[in-house]
Amino acid sequence: MLTSLTIQQLAIVDHLELDFRPGMTVITGETGAGKSILLQALGLALGDRADADSLRHGTDRAEVSARFDLTHQPQARAWLQANDLDDQECLLRRSIMANGRSKAWINGQPCPVQQLKALGELLLDMHGQHAHHSLLKKDIHWSLLDAYAGLEAEQAAFAAQWRDHQALQKQIRQLEAQDAAQQARIQLLRYQVEELDQLALVDGELEALEQEQAQLANAEQLIATGEQALAWCDQDEGGALQQVTYALQALKQLPLASLDNVCQLLSDAQIQLQEASRDLAHFTSHLELDPQRLQALEARLNLIYQTARKHQVTPENLLAHHQSLRQTLAREDVDEAQLETLKHDLEAQEQRLTQTAAALSARRREAAARLEEAVDAQLACLGMEKSQFRVSFEPLTRLQPQGAELVEFLIAPNPGQPAKPLVKIASGGELSRISLAIQVVTAHLSQIPTLVFDEVDVGISGATAEIVGRLLHQLATQRQVLCVTHLPQVAAQGDWHLHIHKTSSDKETLSHMALLDEEGRVQELARMLGGVQLSASTLNHAREMLKGWQH
Repeated sequence: MLTSLTIQQLAIVDHLELDFRPGMTVITGETGAGKSILLQALGLALGDRADADSLRHGTDRAEVSARFDLTHQPQARAWLQANDLDDQECLLRRSIMANGRSKAWINGQPCPVQQLKALGELLLDMHGQHAHHSLLKKDIHWSLLDAYAGLEAEQAAFAAQWRDHQALQKQIRQLEAQDAAQQARIQLLRYQVEELDQLALVDGELEALEQEQAQLANAEQLIATGEQALAWCDQDEGGALQQVTYALQALKQLPLASLDNVCQLLSDAQIQLQEASRDLAHFTSHLELDPQRLQALEARLNLIYQTARKHQVTPENLLAHHQSLRQTLAREDVDEAQLETLKHDLEAQEQRLTQTAAALSARRREAAARLEEAVDAQLACLGMEKSQFRVSFEPLTRLQPQGAELVEFLIAPNPGQPAKPLVKIASGGELSRISLAIQVVTAHLSQIPTLVFDEVDVGISGATAEIVGRLLHQLATQRQVLCVTHLPQVAAQGDWHLHIHKTSSDKETLSHMALLDEEGRVQELARMLGGVQLSASTLNHAREMLKGWQH
């Protein structure tokens, strides 16, 4: 709800700070006192178009700020979070320069005016002027009707089905529209994958083949070298093992403790030479010349190397390249059977969508009849008993997220006249009363916390004025209501009373606004009842009126 409004250097306002409370606040004052300035300031804070002519004469900048309590407003808090703005409070500020340009802030962060407007539409709805009037937006009508009919969950499910249907349609169109270049690409992918499938390279095969090929290619040299090394290590005469054995035998005949370490080292060397000789003998005995195996290995490796060059990858990356091509082909190559399956799925989806849309339409039309009857009853109470509220259904050529038709609220103000869209209603007073009737009927559905009614009492008086006040007060039990009024019957029913007046001097004219206490309310109601000269009977009448409507 709106908690405060600050206005500086706007029109005939110098500086003004206003606090607002829950319930119904009535705003009164003589014609020209500045009631429109309050509404103008609210509009600017919520993103209305700025005008340099609205600045107070002689100043170079005007500024307005509006603070809202979001304690019970999850939608507004979610909007702030989605836009990376602090959601612990909500302060909207707008500055208008003399050149007509303006700047906007949300919670101290600079923002485009469009963001200010988007957030403002979640916070306040102004009736009687076209700005911020949600009921003048046709896309609100079907959502409001669905909420009235209890169809929100069904409509959300339908919208999800519709999006799935659109995605499937797009997929089929893309598959059907594959051009020659794309077909050639798929053909190339298919050929490359088949080639690599035939190669059938497995993980670790390349490294194993290269090792075996290197061994077979050098088998003759390896055998010769191994046998020569074995001879040097373990010949009967002159081999290293024999020489170490002779040295060890000779030293052991010398009983010197100082040679113990040398003898131990020679003994270790003897053991290591014996082990090395055994390993060399095993190595040379298992090596063999196998030209056929070597030829097969080299042929396999050449095929792997040639294929890698052809695909412009290293042999080590050929297996990963094969897997990547296979995945790409799986994504892009949908055969005719798969395409037919998708088309069959699309037809089934269309049937379900059509059935769901028909069910939504039937329930909407049933709810529309109830809504028309309820709003017409409220309009009759508001002095518009000849007016008829109607809900129009315009069939769509194709299903849309909201269903099979466009929903629009219409009004026929007078008998014999066709019903027209709300946006074409010329009278601000009529529009306000129509809005009030709809708001009263649907008050429990809307999440906009603050409603502003301007000129709601134009063209009415007496009992009808009392009914307007009663309906506004009833609405204020669920949401905050601000009402600019000229009628004491309406003003008396407010929970709070804001009075606007202006003072003039030779140099300037200023507008002042203040919250009235009980005696101040009596004085203002008396003025509204009897004019400038306040008689005792007029004051008593005002007191009785206020006492009768105090809640």
